[in-house]
Amino acid sequence: MSANVDLNQRPDYDPELQAIADYVLDYRIESQEALDTARHCLMDTLGCGLLALRFPECTKHLGPLVEGTFVPNGARVPGTQFRLDPVKAAWDIGCIIRWLDYNDTWLAAEWGHPSDNLGAILAVADHASQQRLAKGHPPLFMRDVLEAMIMAHEIQGVLALENSFNRVGLDHVVLVKVASTAVVAKLMGASREQLLSALSHAFVDGQSLRTYRHAPNAGSRKSWAAGDATSRAVRLVDIAMRGEMGIPGVLSAPQWGFYDVLFSKTNKDQAIKPEAERRFRVEQDYGSYVMENVLFKISFPAEFHAQTAAEAAVTLHPQVCDRLNEIERIVVTTHESAIRIISKAGELANPADRDHCLQYMIAVPLAFGDLTAEHYEDDFHLANPIIDRLRDKMEVIEDERYSRDYHQADKRSIANAVQVFFSDGTHTEKVAVEYPLGHRRRREEGIPLLKKKFRHNLATRFPAQRCEQILALYEDEARLASMPVDAFVGLWAI
Repeated sequence: MSANVDLNQRPDYDPELQAIADYVLDYRIESQEALDTARHCLMDTLGCGLLALRFPECTKHLGPLVEGTFVPNGARVPGTQFRLDPVKAAWDIGCIIRWLDYNDTWLAAEWGHPSDNLGAILAVADHASQQRLAKGHPPLFMRDVLEAMIMAHEIQGVLALENSFNRVGLDHVVLVKVASTAVVAKLMGASREQLLSALSHAFVDGQSLRTYRHAPNAGSRKSWAAGDATSRAVRLVDIAMRGEMGIPGVLSAPQWGFYDVLFSKTNKDQAIKPEAERRFRVEQDYGSYVMENVLFKISFPAEFHAQTAAEAAVTLHPQVCDRLNEIERIVVTTHESAIRIISKAGELANPADRDHCLQYMIAVPLAFGDLTAEHYEDDFHLANPIIDRLRDKMEVIEDERYSRDYHQADKRSIANAVQVFFSDGTHTEKVAVEYPLGHRRRREEGIPLLKKKFRHNLATRFPAQRCEQILALYEDEARLASMPVDAFVGLWAI
């Protein structure tokens, strides 16, 4: 055969795609711990969305693309009056969920926020449930939503365990798009072939760069990037279910596939990876592990690698708040991932820049005893020059044990320590926090505080009677699971 032609033999779907499809279509959720955690996650995630509605920079993005558009059985955006097509509704729900960097987190070789997938899940489930009722069919139930959340968490989280997309310059929302595509396809009634087609299109899509998460270009796109990914997932599933053919070798195709094009180089020196290292490493079966071990953000709306640092700073606040001008240096001991992602010096240009700055997220609680979403806003920053003075006095060092324990499967700590030294030679103790409140190791301590956070977030949007209705539903596992999706979402509409 001539060397100038390709052998046009269409392959089977890449096994990585088939594994995801078979998991979504065949796996049965039996873990009560996963279902309980999903219930907490659902409420916490929606509460984060409500809180974000207080910020005009978020709400300016919401609503129909064409003003006044009416969508029959449209998906509703919690906390608003909007009824939108499922594609735009997924965008809006995903945007409010992620805006304040306050929803759950998963940390491994790749990072991310698995509850971002709720944007697609809730939009599609609400629309589909209303459509079913309109046709005289049974609706979808909230148990379907909880199971979809568990599966989306699992797909995103297991792919993140051993595969670093950030090291090749890609943003973690690629995994949101893939996970949302898989579970939304199931909710929409896709066949196995349609689900595989949609997944292949999710990978063949252009993928977001991490540029907007890092100095000196950090900005507010990181607050809507996940909403954009969930929206694209819904669109791709719709395309596939209209009969669009898939791309079976999307990952493995030589030269043109995802592995060779986007997963073959290291971000640091652009060296080419050996071919064996370009493929995804998936070393455990898909189940319910990720939901059971997910990290909740309870104490602070802050990038997760800084949660324990902010907690240490709050502990030190009483010892330093009256001596801020006497501080000579602040030593921050942390892990490699925090240094790579959020350690930065120089001017911070916007709120999104500040909530991804380790030093800023330590300086504020050292000085003021707390860290809230309002503390990232321009007016607060400009009114308090002490924050930047404290940042300038910080020394950030890596503890190799912290870095090892961050990746160790039976620990997965996110450790930070802070110690303050004064100009007179005195110093505070070194306050170290290895596991944040939202960690599985602190679940018993954390869940009551997660509920308190949820109650507060509800009260920012709804009257007391509505808050009590939703809180009562939150506590009643069986009633929540058996509730039609459209009725549940109706509780959150304005």
